[in-house]
Amino acid sequence: MRLLVLGGTAWVGGQVAAEALRRGHEVVCLARGESGQVPEGATLVRGDRDAVEGYAGLTGAFDAVVDVARDPQHVRTATEALSSRAGHWVFVSTSSVYADERTPGADESAQLRPALSPDERWTEERYAEGKVAAEQHLLATLGADRVLVARAGLIAGPGDVSGRTGYWPLRFAHPATDDGSVLVPDSPDLVTQQLDVRDLAAWLVEAAEQQVSGVVDAVGEQVRLPDYLSLVREVTGHQGPVVARSPEWLAEHEVAPWMGPRSLPLWLPLPDYAGFTARRGDRAPALGLRRRPLAETVADVLAWELQHGPGRPRRAGLTAHEERGLLEA
Repeated sequence: MRLLVLGGTAWVGGQVAAEALRRGHEVVCLARGESGQVPEGATLVRGDRDAVEGYAGLTGAFDAVVDVARDPQHVRTATEALSSRAGHWVFVSTSSVYADERTPGADESAQLRPALSPDERWTEERYAEGKVAAEQHLLATLGADRVLVARAGLIAGPGDVSGRTGYWPLRFAHPATDDGSVLVPDSPDLVTQQLDVRDLAAWLVEAAEQQVSGVVDAVGEQVRLPDYLSLVREVTGHQGPVVARSPEWLAEHEVAPWMGPRSLPLWLPLPDYAGFTARRGDRAPALGLRRRPLAETVADVLAWELQHGPGRPRRAGLTAHEERGLLEA
């Protein structure tokens, strides 16, 4: 198979390219080349996707395209430039496209957010609306039988620079306090879902090989957040105290949910986000998605965190100083 990865220099696109190479495919990556290098063995073609001219360096036809675009304008230029010489199209979307974040167990039929209109400029704040617009454009332009829309949930594993899935393994392995205390949210009913990036990449490449089409939630298995934290403790060998505090206490002390500065990753307020990481998610496994044990993902993301410097500035979580102050409080 000759595979075109629109991207390939960042996390998910790079994993897709590496997986396709491992399977013996010819891989071409189109990117500006500012996010990093493509995997060894892939061909990098530099191009800016803001305009159709950015694809001029691509030659020949492709059996499949894997696109991780965030800006729907990039999807529009890609279809204009490539629709006549690309067989199948795999688009990595997001479960953030759904309007209802309160209902656990929802599936792909749930209502979507409004799409970003073509005359609106894409911004990070309109990430979900941009993905909706990209999905709709692909399905309308190429036809449903040529497109797989993979709505990914929380992606975990080595390389997660967001810090969301690396925070807890690193914190339990290296507590901020001398007695090993770790502050956790007291949220027994919250469910989390994590899908290893390597499992996602393998499934996306298989979907390209087999020309799987449709709209599919690509999410991990549902696990209660306390059970996940217990698993992390087991994997890391943590023996210190676990200090659980209510969502109200955390909010009072200016601890943010989910990600970002001064946050506790994966924690979400209930009931407003009861369904955000509790999607049904049974369609992707029926179409070939295989999920490795979560303990393996935890161990591997911890090894990656340690290799890349546990003291580096992070995009999610509490600093050691912040956590010590909260524990004293």
